[in-house]
Amino acid sequence: MNESTMQKAAIESPQGQMVVVEDDDEISLLDLAIVLAKFKKLILGLPVLVGALTVGATLLMTPIFTATTAILPPQQSQSTASALLGQLGGLAGIAGAAAGIKNPSDLYVGMLKSRTVADAMIARFDLVNYYEDEFAEDARKSLENVSSFTAGKDGIITISVDDKDPELAAKMANAYVEELNRLTEVLAVTEASQKRLFFERQMVDARDRLVAAEIEARSAMERGGLASIDAQGQAMIEVTARLRGQISVKEVEIGAMRAFAAEENPRLKAAQQELLALQTELARIEGASALRDTQVGGESSAAATNLQLLRNVKYYETLYQMLAQQFELAKIEEAKDSALIQVLDTAIPPERKSKPKRALIVILAVLAAGFVAVLIAFMKEAAQRAAEDPESAERMQLFKKYMSWRA
Repeated sequence: MNESTMQKAAIESPQGQMVVVEDDDEISLLDLAIVLAKFKKLILGLPVLVGALTVGATLLMTPIFTATTAILPPQQSQSTASALLGQLGGLAGIAGAAAGIKNPSDLYVGMLKSRTVADAMIARFDLVNYYEDEFAEDARKSLENVSSFTAGKDGIITISVDDKDPELAAKMANAYVEELNRLTEVLAVTEASQKRLFFERQMVDARDRLVAAEIEARSAMERGGLASIDAQGQAMIEVTARLRGQISVKEVEIGAMRAFAAEENPRLKAAQQELLALQTELARIEGASALRDTQVGGESSAAATNLQLLRNVKYYETLYQMLAQQFELAKIEEAKDSALIQVLDTAIPPERKSKPKRALIVILAVLAAGFVAVLIAFMKEAAQRAAEDPESAERMQLFKKYMSWRA
């Protein structure tokens, strides 16, 4: 330990003798200032040189422009037509609830990021050649890197596109909105569209069953004729068909409710009680009808079979009419929902570049260069002091030896 790193102090002991005490001396601010002043050319020159080179490099960079458009996706709300769909009990409401979208903004952002939209954009602007990519997959990645979709808390979706050509950037941002509109025309993303598709599927199924029932009844008539039915029998068939249709509707409603409602849900319990009441009433009507068939039209099993065929035809006919009515109402509601996506701000060619941010890049480069210069200065100072100390010099030589590839 040399004197430069020790502090000597003379103090008087209790016996009257002078004792020299050595204490470690911490590095002072003056020592740091001396090192900085010693290497001031390096500390000042390196940042200036790096700053000048960075300015030249940023001037050679291609300016990038960002075009932005803002849209408002369709809002999910109950319309007056939804109230008219209550003629099927709770079926229409359940269809709307099942089709409802909790987060419309996130849904539309996902659609904008879809491969379908990306491929449409690539084909529209010939981006494979524009980005000089070999495959369409590479062009998708290039398009993804320059496109940004943000859904704000207010529900507004912002679409941004970066490009060296401001005109093309604006065209691509607006094209995203057009492609999204085309996609929503194909997909049923609105509540009205979901309802229309729901009732359309149910109506097609009921129609197929009605056709099958009519064919079966016609075949029975051709084989031996149908039993004649009086006014009372016709009325009972009408009532039975209506009750069976209501039961089918209620069963669909309960099945849909189980997807989101617990067993203790009051609406679910009420629907179950209504279903039980309808089933009890149907059992009573069918029991009375069976007794009457036995007393009046039960001369043969063929007559009973024919009556059952007529009931099936009437049931599917009634169900098909009910679903067809709801389907037409859903189409009307969908037609009213014409403004699918509202454009708040159309993208226009930007006048100022968004990238590169030359000032920020130069400042960060200068700061980094300054930090490196200070670090180099202290390392050089430490190396010089180590060279002056024989013990440190020996250890430095040992370090160099082990760092050599020949070691």
